[in-house]
Amino acid sequence: MKLKLDFDDLANDFFDNTRLAGIVAPLKSYQFCWHLNHLLHYDFRINNDIEIQLQKKKRNYYFSVFEYREPVSSLVHYLYNNQYDGEYLLPEFRHLDFLWLMKGDTVPDAFFQQILTSVKSIGGVQLVMELTNEKIKNKGHLIF
Repeated sequence: MKLKLDFDDLANDFFDNTRLAGIVAPLKSYQFCWHLNHLLHYDFRINNDIEIQLQKKKRNYYFSVFEYREPVSSLVHYLYNNQYDGEYLLPEFRHLDFLWLMKGDTVPDAFFQQILTSVKSIGGVQLVMELTNEKIKNKGHLIF
């Protein structure tokens, strides 16, 4: 008997109770994180344990993931780099530089909108938008 993983169920479980934002900001990831940390008083740090590795065209591509855990709740913020050496983590969103996933606790609309507004105020940020699960074709690429 063969067991088969259902990636749709896995993706649905992973994205249950999450919010995702797409960001256009032609900045280096460490610069962007510095701005976020300074503006929001967060502490985004790179987490090499959850770095996303994709194999395309017989080559490995590595997408860094920065993480910040809220101190008084179970909410965790993940900031993905959407580009690496000409490849994209989410090819359907080639124009986005970063993806910000909020996971682990309910994210109220007012809090989410406040985050989006704050990010828009950073110099160099050109666009901030919410991404709904229906728009994402390659959800599996965000799962670590």
